[in-house]
Amino acid sequence: MFVRPLSLPGFFLHPRSPLAFCRPGTPHPHAPSPGPWWSTSRQVFAVSTPQVWSIHPENVAGRVKEMSTRSREPPPKRKRSVEEEASGGMDGRNEGSKREQHPSSDSETRPNQQRLQEDSRRSQTPNPPSKGGNLEERLPPNRCQLTGADRRPPARQRNAVQPIKSLQRHWERPTSSTGVPAPSHRVTFDFLVMSYNILSQELLQENAYLYQHCSPDILDWNHRRTSLLQEIKTYSADILCLQEVQEDHYENQIKPALQALGYQCEYKKRTGGKPDGCAIIFKSSRLSLLSSHPVEFCRPGDALLDRDNVGLVVLLQPKYATDQSDPSDFICVANTHLLYNPRRGDVKLAQLAILLAEIGRLSRAPNGSTSPVLLCGDFNSTPWSPLYNFLTTGFLDYRGLEAGTVSGQQSGARSQRLLKYPIWSHSVGIDHTCQFEKDPTAESSSSCPTEEGGSSNPTGKPPPRCAPAFNRAVLKHNLKLRSSYEYRRKPDMRPEITTRHSRTATAVDYILYTPEFSTQRSLPGGWGLQLLSRLSLVSQLELEEVNGLPNGFHSSDHIPLLARFSLTRRRADGR
Repeated sequence: MFVRPLSLPGFFLHPRSPLAFCRPGTPHPHAPSPGPWWSTSRQVFAVSTPQVWSIHPENVAGRVKEMSTRSREPPPKRKRSVEEEASGGMDGRNEGSKREQHPSSDSETRPNQQRLQEDSRRSQTPNPPSKGGNLEERLPPNRCQLTGADRRPPARQRNAVQPIKSLQRHWERPTSSTGVPAPSHRVTFDFLVMSYNILSQELLQENAYLYQHCSPDILDWNHRRTSLLQEIKTYSADILCLQEVQEDHYENQIKPALQALGYQCEYKKRTGGKPDGCAIIFKSSRLSLLSSHPVEFCRPGDALLDRDNVGLVVLLQPKYATDQSDPSDFICVANTHLLYNPRRGDVKLAQLAILLAEIGRLSRAPNGSTSPVLLCGDFNSTPWSPLYNFLTTGFLDYRGLEAGTVSGQQSGARSQRLLKYPIWSHSVGIDHTCQFEKDPTAESSSSCPTEEGGSSNPTGKPPPRCAPAFNRAVLKHNLKLRSSYEYRRKPDMRPEITTRHSRTATAVDYILYTPEFSTQRSLPGGWGLQLLSRLSLVSQLELEEVNGLPNGFHSSDHIPLLARFSLTRRRADGR
């Protein structure tokens, strides 16, 4: 064992810094990891005895004599190993590790008197110093075994990326789920949905300051690609909604790999020469594509809608196991990535209105019924923000609302400009209910084209002035959306997180759906969409324990959201 030499002549043991012994292989659970023998801020051993400290200096004279010569010169500095940095001792990112460095003396191990005497005898016969040996080689035999960060790895392993652990997530049943199976006379279709911002490599490199906590090895695209594809393969979702999908990576690597797994892929790149976009990918063995509709939010000449964000809407028809598919049975699936800028809530609301109008148009069947809707994506808005509340309630009164508070990304923002009304111009062709405006001079009931994927106002003529309600500071939509997640951890109601890098930790990703939405229940073809389960989210503390995102186990700065649904349809005979 080793004792730090005292600065005063003579030797004595201070009650708060006792010399101590540990049982072999059983380090105390609350004691800090032992540090190098020269450390002034760590103790190599910690112990207390049932009696008042009475160990005489002569018992350890041999060991002290051995160490006194070695301590005359400061030891050479060494670079911290990856494990030490991961434990939080370097930069304090891991608050849990910092707290662990101050154990309570009440919980220290107390060896019996026999072990104290045995150890005292051994201490009088010091081991000869090992020149150039590491700390383990200098320790006496049968002493506390060093583990984790204090066991210095070989030189060839010191720079290896060895993250602490993977995030622990589990499947949970939402409180609103009854868990009651559908009646036998119903046709059901269960499916799994994933929404995942996979972090474009170009955006990662352009914003490298956000990922200074990461080793370059885990930011390399070859590592990230392999990890992301393995994650997708492991979850094996039926429908994938991916954001920040870089076009060249999608065409050359992601799409071929997923097609080999039995997926069909639809993709929409951002406008303005941006490198990434959104993708909706589904298992062709379980769903059929009826139509695909890319949505561009940029409107040339419009001062508000001048950003290059996009959305994608597809209509998918389930392949029932009973082979009772109906042409009118389909699910409307939408995916988007709204503008990030926290100060431009007006732009986000306008982009969202365009997407909701397209969803409303495409989800209406020819017979007047409405299909179930799934809306996924990175909305760059926090839970319970005005934008989130608008999505989940279908109503927003924005009188006196500041543009910088719409998304909830900025807390305590300074005085900013208020949202004007109407937020977007009439030329967009969408009214305050987030529907395409109707042209009374046209025989068609809609001013939008019937051609799939077309613009909402292809003629360029200004649409007719809408009802006076458009000039009120109110927005509405009638999709009746509900979030798959509650974003609060019970029972203490801690916030749950979906993205974390060096600047922020918050939730901005959502899977929204229309719950038990149907036509008149007396008619055949009624729908029901029930949330069965979801993969749990994580808290900020849990993300700090794995050194944030990305890390060696999770290759994006977002975590994937997964939710399992049951789609129920009445039989054609109305039973």
